[in-house]
Amino acid sequence: MIATRTASSVSVKAQRQQAVRVQASLKPSVRAAPVVSTANASSMMVWQPVNNKQFETFSYLPPLTSQQIAKQVDYIVANGWVPCLEFAAEADAYVGDASTIRFKGTASGFYDNRYWTMWKLPMFGCNDASQVLTETARCTKAFPTSYVRLVAFDNKRQVQIISFLVQRPKSATDYCDVAKRSVAGA
Repeated sequence: MIATRTASSVSVKAQRQQAVRVQASLKPSVRAAPVVSTANASSMMVWQPVNNKQFETFSYLPPLTSQQIAKQVDYIVANGWVPCLEFAAEADAYVGDASTIRFKGTASGFYDNRYWTMWKLPMFGCNDASQVLTETARCTKAFPTSYVRLVAFDNKRQVQIISFLVQRPKSATDYCDVAKRSVAGA
C-alpha cells in the first residue's frame, strides 16, 4: 500500500509540473503597452493654435511646388479620375456662421463649407498635368485673393477622391511655417 501511494503521488506531482510547463509556454493574448521613457514624452510637441489653420491633408506640408502638383495630377489622371479646380475668398474659405448653409439643422454627414465655387467645368479628358497647372495660374490671376484647391472626382463611384490646396492668397495669415507649428519649450 505504501508503494501504491508513492507511485500515485509521484504521478500527480508529474502531472502538476507538466501542467505548469504548458501554462508557462502559453503567450498572453494581450500584451502590455511599452513603457514610454521621459525622453520620448518630452519630445512631443504642443500645437500652436494661433494662425495655424489647415485644410486638407497636404496643407500640413509646406506649399507644394508646380512639380509636386504635376505629380499629383499625373496620379489623378493615371487612376482615371477627373481633375477640377475650385476657389473661395479668404472670408469664405473656412467654416463659419456666415459661410455655412444648412438645410434642416445639423447632423453627421454634413459637409460644411466643402462647396467652393468651381473654376470652369471639371477637366473631363484631361491627360496632361500642364493643363491643370495652366488653369491654376489662370484662376489665381483672376482671383488673387482667393484660395484655390484641386479636387478629383471618380466618375464611376460618383465621389470626390482627392482635395488639396494648390494656392493660398499672398495676404493669407492663417498659414504657419512648419518650424513654427509647435510652442517652443512646452
